[in-house]
Amino acid sequence: MKPILGTMALLALTAMAPAAQAAGNIDCELRYNLSGWSAFYKTAEGTGTIRCDNGASFPVKITAKGGGLTVGKTSITDGRGKFTGAYSVNDLLGTYAAAEVHASASKATDAQVMTKGDVSLALAGTGQGWSLGIGFGKFVIERR
Repeated sequence: MKPILGTMALLALTAMAPAAQAAGNIDCELRYNLSGWSAFYKTAEGTGTIRCDNGASFPVKITAKGGGLTVGKTSITDGRGKFTGAYSVNDLLGTYAAAEVHASASKATDAQVMTKGDVSLALAGTGQGWSLGIGFGKFVIERR
């Protein structure tokens, strides 16, 4: 069952990525911790830090809300995200459209790609928990 879910997740992530993404002027990374639960409705909160190759670094608050055929409770620690298509740090903040396929038991793994206009964010992280489902929603990044 894991190979099928992995394939479904890869297809969902590929569909979310822009077809032709131009390189942005800045290269930025998000390090984050995020925990939440889902039972048809999904919610998660966390914190992180954005660091860019232009020297910018600032703490952020993360909230994720959505729904779908999903159930579980997870906690992602030391997750990493990579932004593409950004020209300034202000481009990184705001609401991203997200879609994901997830399945875990005991050890949680999360990988997803989300977009906000021309800016894309690819996330990957591991942690603890259990989950199963397909969900859609929004992922919001704000300054702390």
